Amino acid sequence: MSYRKLGRRTNHRRALLRNLATTLLRLGRMETTETRASEVQRISEKLITLGKRGDLHARRQALSYIFDEDVVTKLFTEIAPKYKNREGGYTRIMKSGVRRGDAAPQAIIELVE
Repeated sequence: MSYRKLGRRTNHRRALLRNLATTLLRLGRMETTETRASEVQRISEKLITLGKRGDLHARRQALSYIFDEDVVTKLFTEIAPKYKNREGGYTRIMKSGVRRGDAAPQAIIELVE
């Protein structure tokens, strides 16, 4: 699903993005680096679109990507119905400065109300 390598091998990168997408959908907001946030934004937008479809095949596709069944249930019952009339742009990225240790640009990604 991703085109940026993020300095990791394929299996580590996939696991990282799956964890980040699961966390974003569980909490609704998180802070990470700008590049990770933009990659997670692409993935989470597609997952929310699956939630809007709402059929069994879409649920199984979401379950194949998201680790936690509770998050998938939340996606299909709470998150996706909020965006029923919206054509996209379910998430927002706001820059939040640099990380103290290595000066990596940080960003907050959150679900739009």
